[in-house]
Formats: sequence, structure tokens, C-alpha cells
Amino acid sequence: MKWFILFLLILQTVVKASVLIGSWQEPVSPVMVDYVKRLVEKAETKNFDAIILTLDTPGGLAKSMREVIKVINNTPIPFIVFVYPQGAQATSAGAIITVSADLAVMSPLTNIGSASPVSMQGKDIDETMKKKVVNDMLALVRAIAKEKGRNTKAIEKMITEAKNYSAKEALKLKIIDFIANDIGEVIKKAKNREIKKLGQTFKIKITNEKAVFLEKSFIEKILIVLTNPTIAYFLLMIGFYGIFFELYNPGSIIPGTIGAISFVLALYSLNMIDVNWLGVILIGLGVLFFALELITPTFGGLTLAGVLSIALGSAILFNPNSPYGDISIYIIAPVVLFSAVFFLAVSYFGLKAQRKKSITGIESIVDRKAKALTDINPEGKVMIDGEIWNAYSDKLINKEEEVIIEKVEGLKLKVKKAK
Repeated sequence: MKWFILFLLILQTVVKASVLIGSWQEPVSPVMVDYVKRLVEKAETKNFDAIILTLDTPGGLAKSMREVIKVINNTPIPFIVFVYPQGAQATSAGAIITVSADLAVMSPLTNIGSASPVSMQGKDIDETMKKKVVNDMLALVRAIAKEKGRNTKAIEKMITEAKNYSAKEALKLKIIDFIANDIGEVIKKAKNREIKKLGQTFKIKITNEKAVFLEKSFIEKILIVLTNPTIAYFLLMIGFYGIFFELYNPGSIIPGTIGAISFVLALYSLNMIDVNWLGVILIGLGVLFFALELITPTFGGLTLAGVLSIALGSAILFNPNSPYGDISIYIIAPVVLFSAVFFLAVSYFGLKAQRKKSITGIESIVDRKAKALTDINPEGKVMIDGEIWNAYSDKLINKEEEVIIEKVEGLKLKVKKAK
């Protein structure tokens, strides 16, 4: 009996998994496209019976959404999108991706919808362009609904009226196929479900309920971090300041290198997030004002202009309605304040240095130490920088003692004993 149980346990470990699981809890972006492609490639290479993608997204880029839909519908392997866990959402581009799957599944307490098109910055677009975009998306969802047997009108309302549905409402309206509490339940309910794909109608065959999970790659994790608006903002600021200090003080190398790398990463991040480029220009202009304050001190005038420019640029850099989020005022305020204080301080000390009387030539030896070559009583000789000078003192100074030069009187030095 023991050997039989051991055999079953060994058999369980060597049985090939039938289902490949992926997870996406970020905005729809080019990074998601790469991840879904990698998910499908692995499933096709390893001959998995089905793919399940758990989804929790506020939406994202329409272009990336279409790429994901292409990948989902051009693989012969059944692709299931599962809005999970409870409390998750599949809105905007995420909603269209969900209904385009071979099986659309939601867990309780989730929602789907709000797919009205907005501009790249999260704002409403003008009426003419909106009609074009809406009609384009409607044509897409009609084709998807017809192919997958879903409720066309209910899905259209997610676009035309920004309708949002709970899991129960979506099931009742035939937007999704079923509700499940977890992945195990999804696999059980997906077995023998009939789907239509690539011109064929067939049932989903799942050999066993064993599943494996595909982790995000290191590069994908890095790229996801870079699409965080706060990270992108800091990279932009570091980039501007690093490049500025390299130009202000050529040859430093390190500030310029860090600045250049940060700036390139910031540009990549901002391009992914689709920021308001006017905000980037205003931030750059603010740094320029600070730089001009250093070169031509205006007693704070250009610094004030820089503060206003950076503050305004930071405020409009990201739209709060964007699926990528916005920058908190608690981040913007310290950055602007630090920039202002730093540049004002540098400008102040630079101006102070310019106004300071230049000390060169013979006067440069005042307050320096020298060595008594003879007794100084009251006169004698001292040596400084290899030169011998006549010197005098109000008090006796013995030979070999250190002295401090008090002042230069022609070719004679007044000195005093060093303490």
C-alpha cells in the first residue's frame, strides 16, 4: 500500500501541466503586449491545453489593446481572461480585451466597462475625432461580439455611454461566460466548453487540472516600474539637473552620465505613459531659469520664474484620469522647494564669491605660517615658500619657531609667534 501511494505521488509530480496561468495587474501597455506574446509562445511550444490570464487593469493604450487582442485570437490554444481577484476591474481597454477572449470570466465583486475613448492624456477628445475613434471601437467590438456570441448592445454601451457592469450584471447580459471564485473553479467550468476560434467550433479539452504560472521577466518588471508616473517624474528631474551640472561644470562626468541615463529612461517612460509634453517643456524651462539665475544673478527673480514654471509643468504633466495615475502634490511640492532653495543657495554663494576682494601676489601670504631663521628681537629673518624675508615682531621669537605673518610692509613682514 505504501509503495502504491508513493507511486501515485511520483506520478503526480511528473504529470505535465495542462493550463498555463498569466497575471496582469497594470495598465494596458506595450509591456503587456510582450508579456501576453511570451505567454502564448510558451503555451504553444509546451503544448498546453489552455491559457488563463488573470486581469486587473484600469485600461491603457488602444494600440496595445489591439495588439493583445490579435495575439489572443490568433493562437489555436483556448485563451481565457479572468477578472480576478475579488475587487478587481477590467475597464476601458481592459474591458475590450476581456470580451475578446475565448472565455470571459469574472470573479464576484469585480466590474467591467467604462470603455469610452479618451485622449492620450486621459482627457475627453474633440467631437470629430471622438466620432472616428468611437466608430472604430464599435466596429471592433461588434465583430468580437458576433464571433464570441456576446451581447453586442450591452458591450456597445460600455463605449457609447461608459456603462459599467458588475459580475452578475455582465453574466445576466451575456457579456461574460461565467463567474468563478478562483482559478481552480475556472478550469473546472472551462472543461468541455464549446468555443469558436479561427473559423472552427470545438470544445476545450483540459487533460488535467494541474497548472503552472508564468512570472514576469526581469526586463518586464523594470519596464513596469518605469511606467510609474512618480518614477518617470524623478527620472526627468534627475536627467535635467544632471545634464545641467555637467554643462555648468564640464569634466565632472558622473553628474552628466547619471543625468543622460536618467533623461533617456524618462523619455521612454513618458512616451509609454503618453504625458502632456507641455508639462515637460515647462519643467525644462524652469531648470533653464534656475541656470540663468546662477549665471546672471537677479536676486531671486529668475528663481521665482523657475519655481512657477516647474510647479505648473509638474501639475499638468499627468492627467489624474489617466490609467497610469498622477503625481501627488506631496511629491511635487518638496521637489520644487528643494530646487528653489538649492539654486538660491548656489546663486547666493556665487554672488558672494564674485564680490569678495581678490587676494593675489604678496598679500596672499598674510595669515600664513612661516619659520624663523634667526631670533627676531625685534627684527630677524623668516622663510616662507622657499623665500627669505626680513621680519620684525613686538615680542621675542626664537630661531626655528613658527610664526604667523600679520601684514606686509614693503619688503618687510610683521609677524607674531604661532600658537
